[in-house]
Amino acid sequence: MQVQNEVKPIDTINVTPMLDLAYVLLVVFILMTTASVQGVSITMPKPSNKPSTEKHDLKIVQVMEGGGVLINGVGVTLDELEAQLLQAKSRDAQMSVAIKGDARTQYASVVAVIDLCNKLQVNMGLVTARIGT
Repeated sequence: MQVQNEVKPIDTINVTPMLDLAYVLLVVFILMTTASVQGVSITMPKPSNKPSTEKHDLKIVQVMEGGGVLINGVGVTLDELEAQLLQAKSRDAQMSVAIKGDARTQYASVVAVIDLCNKLQVNMGLVTARIGT
């Protein structure tokens, strides 16, 4: 039996691990850039320990499945909604709007109402429901 001690020189470099690392870094970069998308800025009210005795006007705005908008149960367009909110704000500067979106509606319709309330500088809140109720 003859033992060969002849070692062949390596003439190629295995780049597979380097490519794997490059693909992982690419995926991480894509995920991190899409995660930093800007959203809607909403100013949340600050809680206080004292009970409020003041009564302010509350308007309930519903966004229906097809994108229609109701204010206190009456159908309106966005222009009519803006006019009614401006009129209500002139009567009571501390009035609030509760926005309730249908689960099947397009989110853009709800965002349009939120943008309108931000433009008018009206206090607003989003109405949510528990799952199963």
